Formats: sequence, C-alpha cells, structure tokens
Amino acid sequence: SKMTVKAVKMPCTSANVYTKVPDGGWGWTVAFAFFVVEALTYGIIKSFGVFFNDLMESFDETNSRISWIISICVFVQTFTAPLSTVLSNRFGHRLVVMAGGLLVSAGMVIASFARSVVDMYITIGVVSGLGYCLSFLPTVTILSQYFDKRRSLVTAVASTGECFAVFSFAPAITALKEQIGWRYSMLCVGVLQLGITVCGSLLRPIVIREQEEVKAQPPEESTETKYMLENEQTCTSIESIDSGVDITTSPSNVPGKTKAEPKSEEPKQHGQNPVDNNNTPPEPKTKLLDFSVMRDYSFICYAFFGLFATLGFFAPSLYIIPLSRSLGIGKDHSAYILSAMAIAEVFGRIFAGWVLNKKPIRKIYIELICVVLLSVALVAFPFASGFWGLMICSVYFGFMLGTVAGTHIPLLAEDDVVGIERMSSAAGVYVFIQSLAGLAGPPLAGVLVDTTKNYSSAFYSCAAGMVLGAMFLALVRPCKTGLCHHHQQQQQQQQQVVEESTAGPPPELPDDFIDMDIGKAEHSGKGSDSV
Repeated sequence: SKMTVKAVKMPCTSANVYTKVPDGGWGWTVAFAFFVVEALTYGIIKSFGVFFNDLMESFDETNSRISWIISICVFVQTFTAPLSTVLSNRFGHRLVVMAGGLLVSAGMVIASFARSVVDMYITIGVVSGLGYCLSFLPTVTILSQYFDKRRSLVTAVASTGECFAVFSFAPAITALKEQIGWRYSMLCVGVLQLGITVCGSLLRPIVIREQEEVKAQPPEESTETKYMLENEQTCTSIESIDSGVDITTSPSNVPGKTKAEPKSEEPKQHGQNPVDNNNTPPEPKTKLLDFSVMRDYSFICYAFFGLFATLGFFAPSLYIIPLSRSLGIGKDHSAYILSAMAIAEVFGRIFAGWVLNKKPIRKIYIELICVVLLSVALVAFPFASGFWGLMICSVYFGFMLGTVAGTHIPLLAEDDVVGIERMSSAAGVYVFIQSLAGLAGPPLAGVLVDTTKNYSSAFYSCAAGMVLGAMFLALVRPCKTGLCHHHQQQQQQQQQVVEESTAGPPPELPDDFIDMDIGKAEHSGKGSDSV
C-alpha cells in the first residue's frame, strides 16, 4: 500500500499521520533539530570549562566549588527525566522542548548577572539543568519515532552536534571573552540557546495508523439465489421456529453474511469507511508514565548497564589533562590529546550508526562488543607513557565512546529492550537511574585519586564500572527470550487456570432440545406437502 500523509488537528499543533513509519519525510527536519539541540545543550555543558578560571577569580572560590555548577546541572538534567516523560505525554514533545529552551536561556542569561557561586548553583544548576532535560530527552524520543530502518544511523549522525559544538564554541567563547568579558559572553550564550525553542517548534507529532483494506462484498441477491438453489437440491434447510436457534445453510447464518440493519448499510452506500463511524469506541488514554517497564527483566538489566557504564564516561575527559601533566606533557600538547579524543568520538558515532543500520543484525550484541572494547580502553590508559601513548589511547577511547554514547538511549526502542511503544517512559526511567551514577561517579573517582595519589586509580574504577555494565548488558537478550521466558509462561498458565476456575461450567441444555425443533420442522414440512 502506498504511504499517505495527512494532517489532523491537535491541541496547539498538527500531527503528521502516516500509514507506516516514514523513515524520512519530516523526520529529516526533526533530525536537524536534534543536531542543533545537541549542540546547544551538551555542547555548551562540555564547553563551560572556559569560564572556570574567570568564575574562580570573580567569586574567589576553589575549583571544586565551581565544578559543582556543572555537577548540579547534569544531576538535575538526568534526575528529572521522568518529569520530562510525563510532560511530553501530556502536552506533546513540541511544547515541552520549547519550554525547556526558554528555561535554558533564562538560566544562562540570569547567571551572567550572578554575584556569588550560589547564584550559579540555582540559575545554571537548577533552572538550566531542568531546561536541558526538557529539551534533550523529548527530541531524541520523537526522532526515534520518525525512523525505523535508518533509526540507528540517523540518530548517531545527528548526535554529533555535541562534538562539533565543542570544536566551535570553546574557541569562539574564549575569543569573545577577550573582547567583551565573561559576563557578556555568557549573556550571548544564553541568547544563542533560544535556538532550542525554534528547534522545538519543528517537532511535529507523528501518528502511525495502519491502513485498513476493505474487501469488496459480492451482491447479496446472488448469494441468496445461490443458497436457494442449494436448498432445493439438498433439502437440508432446518429452521427452528420457537427455540430461537437456527441450524441452517442459509446465508443468514453463515459467518460474515449476516444481514445488516439499514443504519449499518449507510456507510457502504455512501462509500464511507466503517472505521469513521461515530459508534467507534474511543482510543485508550496514553499513560503519562508507564511504570510497567520496571517489571520487564530485560529493561532492568539494561538500566543497570546504564548505571554502571555511566561511571566510565567521564574519567578521561576530566583526568586526561592532569594525567598527561603528571607524565611531563605540556599544556598545549595535553589540549591536543583532548581535541583528538573529541574528533575520534565523531567518527565513532557515525560508524556505530552505520553498522547498526545493517540488516539483519542483533544490535544489542554489537553494543555489547563496543562496551567491552571501551573497557579495554579505560584499562589501557594507566599503561600509556609519553605523548603518543596517551594520544593513541585517547583516540581509541574517543572512537569507542562514540559508538556507545550515541546509541545507548536509541537502543531502548529495539524489541530486545522495551520497543518503540514504551520508549518514552523507558527513556525517562533509564536516564533517571543514570543520574545516580552521574552524581556519585566524579566524587568517587576524586576520593580514589586523593587516597592513592595516582590518577590511574580513577581510570581503574571507571573500567570496573564499565565491566559490570557489560555483564548486565549481556543479560538483556537472554532475559527477553530465554531465562525468564519459561517463568512468564508458567505465570500465564496459572492465570488461565484461575480464570477458567472462576468462570464456572457452561450452561447445560436438555437432551431433547434439538430433537424437539427437528420434529417441529418435519411436522411443518409434511403439512405443506399435504396442502
């Protein structure tokens, strides 16, 4: 069937209605919007370090107290993920992302007038952090709904906006600070983030409705004639007059041939689709937050994977420069190492999307291989020596990080985890669980570094978390089909037994019930013959 698109009115917006997932169309516009949202959210967060020295000097605070600005921001962003899901299901993705863009911009603009680091905690940490959550999660969710076969590739490529933003924003903001100062530079960044609101306006809702095929019915007169001829030849028509039970071969009792009342024939006469009848039962209401995903063993394992894997995402970006400086590498060369890691991450995201787009392929296993290789990269850092050793490890880590970071949330839409129908609720719960590791991970690594006086301990701790995450990821597929399948079958069988026991035995009919009707029919037949 040919794909059709039409617009239907919805509150404050219009939805694209498709007969199947378009894998393109307006989805390309949504993909571009996601690219820009990535750049203006995670790109700004990763580039915020250019303000650290200015904030330390202006507020006379330590590096650790200034770093809590981003820590609070990231924690609020991930911790409020369920709220983002509820609001998206209630008001739609478009309005939520537009509101998030306003919060992000307002928090950054007000922060440019802050007089203490506590003001920064509230403006950037809480206000902008909530805005980041309302902007990012609904965008990636609706993008996954517009694509099916190309979902992995499109999402991976669009997510590179974060990497390109790090390249462009960091030097641009640094040059801007030298001209107008850090406060006006931060004000300009806040105004620029209003672009999130513009991108949110492009997120049209999508509705998938299967096209129903209406089979042409043969004329009813020819059907009646057919059965009349058959009855004259076989004389097998037996009709019950009193009991209300018909045992006959006439078309009135053949399934699908029941005579309809005049009201039900109106749609056929006017060529209308019976689905559009006013008597159609209303569609079930969408749950604001579907907690049934917490009963899915495969999702639980995947959530634990995200919890432990998050511990390994931050270490190199935070500690690669201190580690390189401890090995006697200069500041400029250390910055080159970090830039090479970001470039490799771009290629890793694109490569992962290209591989996962191949058919047939079990995507969860490809993700598992990438996580295992990412664990190897974390273990390799402490053994690196010199500039080129760290450069090789950084490029390798950046590439593997891109393969995991750009695909772990879209993989929730796969049937091996929860599927596209429950992705919105699953993404909110999943990111919420990740927030616990995001908040506890950096302090834990800092405690290990302070205790051991060695930056290698931070990489070892992150590698241990990544290995645990790989173990839980390996259990996702078995929990979906193997280990827990037998247990679910037993539960279904027990439920059927309970339902059958509560339903009770069917009503018994008298033995002579049909015989009486047959006798009446024969008697009436003889009377007609005598006449």
